[in-house]
Amino acid sequence: MTRPRLPRLHVRCAAVAGLLLAPAALPTVVGAQGATPRVRKDAPAAVGAPLADAAARAAVEAAVRRVMDRAIADSAFPGGFAIVGDASGATVAYGAGRLDRTADAPAPTASTIWDMASLTKVVATTSALLQLVADGRVQLDAPVQRYLPEWTGRNKERVTIRHLLSHASGLPSWRPLYKEATNAQEAMALVLQTQLDTLPAQRYVYSDLNAILLGEIVRRTTGKTLDVYLAERVFGPLGMRDTRFRPPASELARIAPTEFDPWRQRKVHGEVHDENAFMLGGVSGHAGLFSTATDLSRLARAYLNGGALDGTRVFDAATIAQFTRVQDSTVSRRALGWETPTGGNSAGHYLSRRAFGHTGFTGTSFWIDPARGVYVILLTNRVNPTRQNTRIGGVRVALANEALRALGASPTFPTPASTPAAATPAAAPRPAASSSAP
Repeated sequence: MTRPRLPRLHVRCAAVAGLLLAPAALPTVVGAQGATPRVRKDAPAAVGAPLADAAARAAVEAAVRRVMDRAIADSAFPGGFAIVGDASGATVAYGAGRLDRTADAPAPTASTIWDMASLTKVVATTSALLQLVADGRVQLDAPVQRYLPEWTGRNKERVTIRHLLSHASGLPSWRPLYKEATNAQEAMALVLQTQLDTLPAQRYVYSDLNAILLGEIVRRTTGKTLDVYLAERVFGPLGMRDTRFRPPASELARIAPTEFDPWRQRKVHGEVHDENAFMLGGVSGHAGLFSTATDLSRLARAYLNGGALDGTRVFDAATIAQFTRVQDSTVSRRALGWETPTGGNSAGHYLSRRAFGHTGFTGTSFWIDPARGVYVILLTNRVNPTRQNTRIGGVRVALANEALRALGASPTFPTPASTPAAATPAAAPRPAASSSAP
């Protein structure tokens, strides 16, 4: 059966220039314990503003528009919103399509609320761990059992926090908690009972279980659930007003719907798409966060400004550098929580080797490049109506490539001759078992 083509509605590109933080302004520091420690003297000032130039913005606008319009024509997703920005606040933003496959569905905007899926791992969980490590409350090379003493089993005493963050713990990639448990307590008990497949630091296996454990470590260390801690220490101070777990029903009209879920027997709208996160109560270290393009832009700018935004410091600059560099290149190119460009992932071929980012199964991606001074955000609901649509992979690569090419960047990695930078080939299918694959 051929689905009728729906009219396309686009949000016009907005190029908004902002001012760099005044260098004399001393930021307020938000520590994990609510203290206000002395500002680090080595915290870098805001990096350059490559989008401040009107011609550069126009070139990026044309590139972003081209990629997004082609993605809608190729049915890569029903609706999406892209932002390319820099530390100063200058942005190029463009929305395409509609949030659902009906003619009267709203168009995506900068304030549309999207299910972040695995972006939860970096926007939420990694942010919390970055603060706790900087404050000395969590040690990267401490055994996980220091924080979760009941996490026992063969060779588990050898697994560290660093192993969890870099997906080198030896844990399996996933297990169907939503089928095995009947409530959040049972689901967490199953995670704690899961045994290692291999010794730690032997191989890279991207695992939701790593992030679930890290979220629990945040709770045990701070005495606050992950959502409460982040609201108080990260999202609130950064002015990320629409970033939260379990968004209220009053915001439903702004939330992009995702998939018809055979397990829940309904179209998922306003609740987490990931089945395991749903079983864990909607708040988990691996999935469950909702956010907007506007809010993610604020987080990206904070990273580009060395951990501070609008006079408030939420991250330590030296700890950012520690978390965003490759940990063990003999195992993988992963940083702590974050991915780094490989020439074969969603970063494309033009972001620098200093860039870091992540993707989410629902159709999200988020890349920050401190060397080039830019960030690239793509938010979609590509799983609407089904996760079998895998065209998003090519769109992610094309958006990053085209935006950076428009800014005059040279390739960091060879661009395959058979795949022009503007192309949007279908991505390889991901396992249907986990809705939070990277």
